[in-house]
Amino acid sequence: MTKHLSTRSQPEAEKPRLSNPDACPDRCRRDVAVPRESVAAILAPITTELMAHAPFTMLGTLTGVVIMVAFVLLGVPRTISVALFWSLHPLHVLLSALVTTAMFTLHSRRTLLGTVVVGYVGSVGIATLSDCIIPYLAEALLDLPNRGIHLGFIEKWWLVNPLAAGGILLGCLWPRTRLAHAGHVLLSTWASLFHMTMALGDGFGILGYLALTVFLFLAVWVPCCTSDIVFPLLFREKGSRMSPTQLPGVP
Repeated sequence: MTKHLSTRSQPEAEKPRLSNPDACPDRCRRDVAVPRESVAAILAPITTELMAHAPFTMLGTLTGVVIMVAFVLLGVPRTISVALFWSLHPLHVLLSALVTTAMFTLHSRRTLLGTVVVGYVGSVGIATLSDCIIPYLAEALLDLPNRGIHLGFIEKWWLVNPLAAGGILLGCLWPRTRLAHAGHVLLSTWASLFHMTMALGDGFGILGYLALTVFLFLAVWVPCCTSDIVFPLLFREKGSRMSPTQLPGVP
């Protein structure tokens, strides 16, 4: 009888009392903390990369300022800015699609539909924000005489969209990111710059140049890093860990 009673009381002793917080085992508490750790694991590399790319973006911004001042001093006609913008913006979309798709291919559980959506939105959408929308906001706030918004995927749909598709295909077949990201940042800087120089008029003062410098930096730093780093990493496979050398632009 003693043996029979012990076998009946054993299951009752093993039942966890979840109503009492102190009775929750350590494993249970660790499971509760997993979502918080997952968010931190996602944000940590994103924050690190944004800060790491800020100096390089500033360097690209300075090259843009030098070009802008030279254009004004030399009286370069507006048609040159128009031609340069419509040359650099499509190339920016191509490289952005390549880097975004490559990052998604390397670090995510990919599907064909997911790759196309991430590659297109991450390149055309964010390149439009960087090259067209943010520069136009600067032009409107500074009341530039020739301001205007130019949406490449609509105005030059026959050029921009095929290049985006080519970048997506290339990113799937040849997922490389380092040199493409560096070129992407410079192309974005100059495309945003020439969108602004198209709107310039006479008598532009030093405060205007300083304001355009700030907008030029923001137009490149946030969208480019969002396109190449943040956007693809948000869709990476759960549990994957990446060293800094796996991210674009890291030597």
